Amino acid sequence: MRTIAIEEHFLAEGFREAMQRNAADRSGNRTWADEIQTKLADVGEIRLKEMDAGGIDLQVISHNTMDLAVFPIDEVVSLARQANDQLAAAIAAHPTRFAGFATLPMINPEAAADELERAVRLPGIKGAMIGGTINGRFLDDPAFLPVLERAVALDVPIYIHPGVPPASVRAAYYSGFDPAVSYALATSGWGWHNETAIHALRLILSGLFDRLPTLQIIIGHMGEMLPFMFDRINNTLTPAAKHLQHPVPDYLVRNFFITTSGFFSYPPLLLALQTLGADRIIFSVDYPYSRNEQGRKFLDNASLSPIDREKISYLNAERLLKLT
Repeated sequence: MRTIAIEEHFLAEGFREAMQRNAADRSGNRTWADEIQTKLADVGEIRLKEMDAGGIDLQVISHNTMDLAVFPIDEVVSLARQANDQLAAAIAAHPTRFAGFATLPMINPEAAADELERAVRLPGIKGAMIGGTINGRFLDDPAFLPVLERAVALDVPIYIHPGVPPASVRAAYYSGFDPAVSYALATSGWGWHNETAIHALRLILSGLFDRLPTLQIIIGHMGEMLPFMFDRINNTLTPAAKHLQHPVPDYLVRNFFITTSGFFSYPPLLLALQTLGADRIIFSVDYPYSRNEQGRKFLDNASLSPIDREKISYLNAERLLKLT
């Protein structure tokens, strides 16, 4: 069975060099382990070897999420372009094994829209990944509408990946513990997923999908808590959101795909199947932060019908990203 994983990361040469010049870690991230850094930097031999060992046929690769506000705007535009060119070159070298999502200079929305259009004309670039809020603003801010309109015009999806919460949110919600605990609580232990769920709901409540009904958004980590909240959302937000054309959960089913990235237990998958359905779930590993073997074992052992397993493993990704 073909297996496509679509939330798989790398770190471009230009961004890595810029981080080193800027004393790296100013965004609040912990220093990555050497092994992770090595794997992020590689879009060739190491990655392919680990894909083969883990039974992954194709990775849709995206740039590692970081706080772009630490770089000058002009530099971010240039670095995003370089990152997309580097990724496209790797895809061109291995067209049956790699595809990609563009990284965009979202602190300059007009430049981001133009870079999206340029990037999707490069080999194998199938959409874009955006990392959390931009200078504390969610994508429902009117400033970012040009990017979303361009995605619709180009018929490509946007993947919203969690980002480090704004400093004011970290201070109010996640501080007061050992730094390692506060960081984990603010990011992969809770805050990332909560914030991405809010991001998705804000896009719906803004009326964006009534204006752009064909826009497709991808979120990871088994739906970022939203499947668990389906009934509650419908019972509370839907009656309040009288300006919307449809119930709030309808937009989650029609305008969102979710991935399995970093989640390898079966209760969240079962809940996602019951709420969104197999047509809206796409396999992901979250490489190199999770292991390909772990993700593939989870997929192979899941209690799924043969057709649902094929949809999650590769058919949905092929359909959404036009992978052939």
